[in-house]
Amino acid sequence: MSEIERILKEEIEKVNKAERRDNRPRFSISFIKKHPGLFVGMYLAYAATLAVMLQSETLADVTWVMTLLFFGLNLFFFFDVNPRYHYEDIDVLDLRVCFNGEWYNTRMVPDALVDSILQSPQVDDSRKQKLRAIMQKKSELSFYDIFAVGQNRSPV
Repeated sequence: MSEIERILKEEIEKVNKAERRDNRPRFSISFIKKHPGLFVGMYLAYAATLAVMLQSETLADVTWVMTLLFFGLNLFFFFDVNPRYHYEDIDVLDLRVCFNGEWYNTRMVPDALVDSILQSPQVDDSRKQKLRAIMQKKSELSFYDIFAVGQNRSPV
């Protein structure tokens, strides 16, 4: 493992702990806060559907099963999952990108991480020069920029 990889992995672990990214579902009402109109509309539409079902002779028998199913499936909206970030996910395009997004391109690294790489004696001077060149072009560096320098690739 290179020094840059080690430093990046440590920073990713810090982010995971600070943001409680542990892949566990947590109860949250953020869906209601973000989409109150959709939430109310969903329940109003169900109330209208329930009224029609209760008036129907053929659907009256399954009304309560459908009601339980509706509320059971709605529990899904009350849970949030914060997916863990992994070093191994950087620059990998697969189904994880659908869930996590390309976090490594949108998350910026703290200046302390860049300083620790630049001051590390284990990082060779050519990589430090690449890092400085990228810093001159960009105001902030993403996780991918650091990863690309560590892998001896050209960052985007």
